[in-house]
Amino acid sequence: MSEKDWLADRFQENRSRLRAVAYRILGSNGDAEDAVQEAWLRLTRSDADHIENLNGWLTTVVARICLDMLRSRKTHPMETLEDNLVEAPQNIYPNDPAQEALLADSVGSALLIVLRALTPAERIAFVLHDLFDLPFEEIASVLGKSEVSVRQLASRARRLVRGGQESQEDRIRKREIVTAFLSASREGNFNALLQLLAPNITLYADDMAVKTAATNKGKGAPPFENEMRGASTIAELFKGRAVGAQLALINGSVGTAWLPGGKTRAAFLFFIENGKICEINVVTEPEELTEMEVRPLVD
Repeated sequence: MSEKDWLADRFQENRSRLRAVAYRILGSNGDAEDAVQEAWLRLTRSDADHIENLNGWLTTVVARICLDMLRSRKTHPMETLEDNLVEAPQNIYPNDPAQEALLADSVGSALLIVLRALTPAERIAFVLHDLFDLPFEEIASVLGKSEVSVRQLASRARRLVRGGQESQEDRIRKREIVTAFLSASREGNFNALLQLLAPNITLYADDMAVKTAATNKGKGAPPFENEMRGASTIAELFKGRAVGAQLALINGSVGTAWLPGGKTRAAFLFFIENGKICEINVVTEPEELTEMEVRPLVD
């Protein structure tokens, strides 16, 4: 058997899994097939002898291709989601009914929300980690981000998927809570902030937010860390610091943003459970911000 034939056989062994990955990221059978075919072309142009883990290499390449395709959709119209969901890809667990049922369940309800609500980076992190169990370290190499940032993306995506589409009632209640948080922060009202936060609240800040905060510490910037926990810690962090922030609709959900000169410099995404803020994501990386739809609201 020639080296090319051996490589083709190995690729075929991975094809159904790669197509499943691509489909769950892109939501389109045609686009998924294009991504897989492009991965094959890149494999034929690579030095395969130096690829230690072909399965992992192919997954990474397909994910990067999908990321590029998602970002290109900002300038190219795509067909409706319903058209894309007519035919599901070949199952990657054909001999495991339990895994098959679990995957069908997760994809059936989550994929619609993932495709409609998540940014490209969030989709990649969610699909690769939550549906295909890839380590954050490998996903970080796909996205060109730190492992901490990828954990943030996956957590944010997971909460959006778990929460589903917000009802009008949910949006109204969330707006009330976020508005109250913004007001308490501006006034420096520690106790009011504490009342709005879940005891085990987690805050995730991306790497740029942490670096910018450290640089501007003398100017009163919040001392962000990549991951911070606890209501008292978060209340103290935001006490008297939200003067420049304003209420905003971020990807259709109420949050806050810093918009100097009308340009989004930071986005704060809030997640609510049982009437309390349970998670806050601080996003300042320009690439991620450009993938978000941010519209200021009157608070």
